[in-house]
Amino acid sequence: MKTLMLIMMMVISPAVLAMTPEDTLFNNPTSPWFGAKNPRLTIVSFTDYNCPYCKQFDPMLEKVAEENPDVKVVIKLLPFRGASSIIAGRAAMTVWEQHPEKFLLVHQRLMSKKGQHDEASALEAVKYAGLEPIRVTPASYLELKTNVEIAEVLGIQGTPATIIGDQLIAGAISYEDLQKVVKEQLAKAKHDQT
Repeated sequence: MKTLMLIMMMVISPAVLAMTPEDTLFNNPTSPWFGAKNPRLTIVSFTDYNCPYCKQFDPMLEKVAEENPDVKVVIKLLPFRGASSIIAGRAAMTVWEQHPEKFLLVHQRLMSKKGQHDEASALEAVKYAGLEPIRVTPASYLELKTNVEIAEVLGIQGTPATIIGDQLIAGAISYEDLQKVVKEQLAKAKHDQT
C-alpha cells in the first residue's frame, strides 16, 4: 500500500519547484507549525495520524517547543498508512488553510485517537476544535503530495522522522534523547550566529 501511495504522488508539484530546499522544509507557509515565530532552531516532524509511534512521539515535540522558546516545530504530514491517513491529513491541512489558530487542537485530537482514522473521526476532531464541518480542499491534497515528495528526496521511509538542526532522526526516541539533541542543536545554532 505504501508503495502504491508513493507512485500515485510522485509527480513533482509546482510548489516544491518554486521554493528553495530550505524554504520547502522550514518556511513553507502551507505547512502547519507551532512554537517560536522567530526561531533559533526549527524542528521538522514527518508524521502520520495513524502511526502509533507518532502518537507517542508528537506530544514530546509539543513539550520541547513549550520548554524552549527558541524552537519552532513544522509538521509534515505523510500519509504512509493508507487511505485513512489521507482522510485525516486532508482534514487537518484544510483546517490549517482556513483556521490556522485551530490547527493544533485538531492535530492533538487526531494524534490522541487510538487505532486508525476514518472520515467520522476526522470530522469529530474538527468539531472538537469548535469548527463547523469542513469540505477538504484540493490544496490539502497538494500539501500531502508535496510532503511525500520531500520525504522521498530525503530518503525517509517511515514515520516518525524528525529533522533537528543537521540531524535526521528516524523513528521515535525517548524524551531525554530528544531534549539532548535539541539542546545540542540550539547551542550549535547560537554558536553559528556569533
